[in-house]
Amino acid sequence: MATILPSTSAVFSALLRADLTTQWRNRRASILVILVPALILISWKGLIPMLGGAFVLSNCITIGLIAIGLMGYSNSIARDRDKGIFQRLRVAPAPAWSIMASRLTVQLIMIIIMTTALFLIGYQYDKIILSPAGYILGLLTAIVGGAVYLSLGQAIVGLIKNPETVNVTTRLVYFVFIMVGMFTGLGRSNVLGKEIGDAVSWSPYGTVKRIISDGLQADAWTGTTSMALLVTLGYTILFTTLGIKWFRWNSR
Repeated sequence: MATILPSTSAVFSALLRADLTTQWRNRRASILVILVPALILISWKGLIPMLGGAFVLSNCITIGLIAIGLMGYSNSIARDRDKGIFQRLRVAPAPAWSIMASRLTVQLIMIIIMTTALFLIGYQYDKIILSPAGYILGLLTAIVGGAVYLSLGQAIVGLIKNPETVNVTTRLVYFVFIMVGMFTGLGRSNVLGKEIGDAVSWSPYGTVKRIISDGLQADAWTGTTSMALLVTLGYTILFTTLGIKWFRWNSR
């Protein structure tokens, strides 16, 4: 009697339901991912008259994206790999791409929830009012920017097998990006010198913040913003390539 294998769509749906359930059970960690940028957004209310609502909001969204990609995604992948979950899934009738696509879909949902939450906090507490086009383009650029940090998290977990080392590394990288964000968010990147200031502007943090900030204002999109978008996509392709090349399904 021939064995009937489930369709790819059925397998993907089952994986997605399982990953969403796991994410819900770990909702405290998800709340913390949103809480940090939300607290920064609230504490920076006094900077809005000086720097503009879109500038402050884009920094907070970028910090949230870093938390999702590094603190959330990479650590969960490292932990599940160490537990042998991926190894067991590999012997199931599930294409390799569907296993990772399910995980990434959950993170995409988290990006949308986090960005929407910051939009609401910015509107209700900080009185940041954007145009409908600004909200839509801001959400789309947040998704594009989130891909950078998800791919960076994939590269880290591909390069490093030990889950504890992954955790330490992502925390260190997250701290560095937070410090960069604090300098740029406070308009103080010039104190580090022009060369370092330019490097920050074209770093993953700088380009993501730029496209989100100009996306939130819609009519502020310029040729420099388009160049930042191309650089952002370039970072994503680079980190994704390295993450796929280095990734192993088991921690041995």
